Amino acid sequence: MKKRANKVQEEEEETLCCCEYVNRHGERSHVAACCCDCEDLDDVCDRFLKREPQKPESLSQVTEVVEDRFRVPWLWGGARKVDLSVIPPLILLPVLLHLAALHFLLGIVVLTALPGLVLWYYYITHRKKGRTLFFLSLALFSLAYMYYLFMTEVLPRGDIGLVQLLVVTAGVIFTLVALVYTKREPGIVLPNQELVHSTVTYYSPLADRDPAVNGGTQEVTMTVLNRAGSSAQSGLELKESSRKNWCPVCRVVRPPRAGHCRICGVCVLRLDHHCVWINSCVGQSNHRSFLLTLVLFLLTSLYGISLVLQSVCPRQHLLTALLYCPGVYNQYSTALCFTCAWYSSIVTVGLLHLLLVQVINVSYNVTEREARIALRDKTARSAYWGLVVDTGVYSRGFRGNWAEFMTMGDKLNPPSPAPTDLV
Repeated sequence: MKKRANKVQEEEEETLCCCEYVNRHGERSHVAACCCDCEDLDDVCDRFLKREPQKPESLSQVTEVVEDRFRVPWLWGGARKVDLSVIPPLILLPVLLHLAALHFLLGIVVLTALPGLVLWYYYITHRKKGRTLFFLSLALFSLAYMYYLFMTEVLPRGDIGLVQLLVVTAGVIFTLVALVYTKREPGIVLPNQELVHSTVTYYSPLADRDPAVNGGTQEVTMTVLNRAGSSAQSGLELKESSRKNWCPVCRVVRPPRAGHCRICGVCVLRLDHHCVWINSCVGQSNHRSFLLTLVLFLLTSLYGISLVLQSVCPRQHLLTALLYCPGVYNQYSTALCFTCAWYSSIVTVGLLHLLLVQVINVSYNVTEREARIALRDKTARSAYWGLVVDTGVYSRGFRGNWAEFMTMGDKLNPPSPAPTDLV
């Protein structure tokens, strides 16, 4: 029956045209009908016009409807859903940069408010532990838009040579390639397949799980030990859950230094942190490529900023051109390039701080997660306002720590320890 249902679903997806899709209610719909039959939105508008209080769930329901209906035509499998969080950077960034180029006072206001807005949105999403593509969209679009302005505004001025253009282009390409490699897989902790006996579907919510997932059903990997009876299973799970390395959500025994990411919902080997700029965790598998992405971006950004400042402020020293560049607002083109140089400098300073923290942590063989836990429990030695955190647990000296970091990718996916090891 299950195979037949999957086959029918696949046949329905194949018959969808490029503008059709299956909505959240399982009904067939069309992108042209995005404004039709919206009962949730009608109810909100009706209550607003009648000056009646809105229902607590009205806003979330309207948001779900908009997210479900905002799609782009696709040739295979029907129209594809577009995450709404990718839209604001595509609109706000060009508008704000062009607005900041009109006058230096507007530039000060915009370039001061923009980081504040980004930090505020990060605080909101971080507090709710939700995934968003806003920061990844902002990062990618910033890189693409800066390169576009470099090609359309700076290059026609005639101050950029062919070699310099090739260096900037190569830097952008290598940064994107490193980013794609970083997003592949952080190193998820896999269960020990030798102990897996069967998969049982429960129709009641389990502890530490959301009953809304999979329509109220939960698939749990069962081992041979789980068949000893409900009482024995409950006793074993109680003992296992009391141990620090047992994850009740993923139902695996975490190896040393592994951690559970509440945003991604998985356990990651040698978890460092969840990076919103790549919308993924940084762990044992992609930590090296993450540092490489930072280095490539910073080198490309610094070189691009220097070329822009040499073009729009040729009479000023490179180190002081950002602070004093007379006549730069006389022409809108030069003002826009100068504003983009300032925006790139702000982004570069933030990522330079991130790279510095990462290099220090690697030098002391401590992850960002371990540093936060040690500072919270007051079990680490910190210096320079918390910039340097030394737990003293895994450190093997400067050379040994970097040697372990550069070779840790060769030790991926160790089997999860057996649950019997916790008893």
